[in-house]
Amino acid sequence: MERVILHCDLNSFYASVEELYHPETRGKPVAVGGDVDARHGIILAKNQLAKKAGVQTGEALWQAKIKCPDLIIYKPNYARYLLFSQRVREIFHDYTDLIEPFGLDEAWLDVTASGIYGTGTEIADALRKRIFSELGITASVGVSFNKIFAKLGSDLRKPDYTTVISRENYQQLVWPLESGELLYVGRSSQRRLAEHGIYTIGDMALSKPETMRRLLGKWGEMLWSFANGYENSPVARYDSSELIKSIGNSVTCYRDLATVQDLDIVMYVLAESVASRLRDHGFKTRLISIYLRDNQLLCFSRQMIVNPTNLANEIMAAVRTLYKDNYHWEKPLRSVGIRAGKLVDEHDGSQLSLFIDEEKREKEGRLERTVDDIRSRYGFYSIRRLSTLLDQPLSSFNPKGDHIIFPESYF
Repeated sequence: MERVILHCDLNSFYASVEELYHPETRGKPVAVGGDVDARHGIILAKNQLAKKAGVQTGEALWQAKIKCPDLIIYKPNYARYLLFSQRVREIFHDYTDLIEPFGLDEAWLDVTASGIYGTGTEIADALRKRIFSELGITASVGVSFNKIFAKLGSDLRKPDYTTVISRENYQQLVWPLESGELLYVGRSSQRRLAEHGIYTIGDMALSKPETMRRLLGKWGEMLWSFANGYENSPVARYDSSELIKSIGNSVTCYRDLATVQDLDIVMYVLAESVASRLRDHGFKTRLISIYLRDNQLLCFSRQMIVNPTNLANEIMAAVRTLYKDNYHWEKPLRSVGIRAGKLVDEHDGSQLSLFIDEEKREKEGRLERTVDDIRSRYGFYSIRRLSTLLDQPLSSFNPKGDHIIFPESYF
């Protein structure tokens, strides 16, 4: 039996939710971002009017304001977005239990066995109607025979639209698109492909698998299979306890970072925030990732496995290893981020290492929790790490106040 896979994408999710709580902004350009008065804030989401004005996700707030002086910007309220995300997934559960979240605002659904509710297109239309009538926000849904093309379908027509990509029409719909439209083709991969005359998804599909492997390694051959519609991974069964898969922070700095010292200062502030939020949620992390974006908006990321931790010093040690071993400073950095993934309960037993002083770790843990308590009582800036004061303007931001729950696809 041919699989029927849906991908549901909540349109301008954060901004749409804020519009519900601020009805006076209807008909006006709205975005969600960080501190409006500080350069380090970035656009996390925008509505359609802001998009038409040229506002882009990930750009600095001051840049967005130049493009759209009337832009209304709200600070993110993640508890609110999490609640809406959970309510949307309750609607999904009326049709299938095969639901795989892709961040807070996206999910795949396998409705192959849901024929009692209609065809894939009919279920997609029903989902869009219910999400709007019950929650007041819109969604776009892609319908296809695999996850990659379902995701692509939800991206093709927005807002509030159902797009069907079938075996009969995918070459006409998908192949003319730029290679970067395919899931998991980043900017650097797209640039590498273009250097060898591969500009569209169709170009990728019609290339030889060995050519794609030569250009992008094993992943290139995988992308070739995606472009040809061969992807067949299953949709995972949803477990609400796995909704938050990672915790992270990013910042667009008030000036470009030109030296390792600059990067150390900013990363230490982020590492402290990530560690504190891990403790708040009762987690430790086994995977540290870094995200760097230079002043030409080219992105770079690396990750490494670590012994389970929620200590800032240990997170920062991994972060330093990642950028010192891998980033070569071709250009100054504009924004940076840290993500803690592979989360485990902080009380779960972990294998002890002969090379780790557990008594020292316990003392550091007590010290960091004391710092958490001082900041909760007297404010974030009441106690600060000495090394971050080498450049006070650079370290004067509160990442925990504008935190990000990263979807797995962010890095």
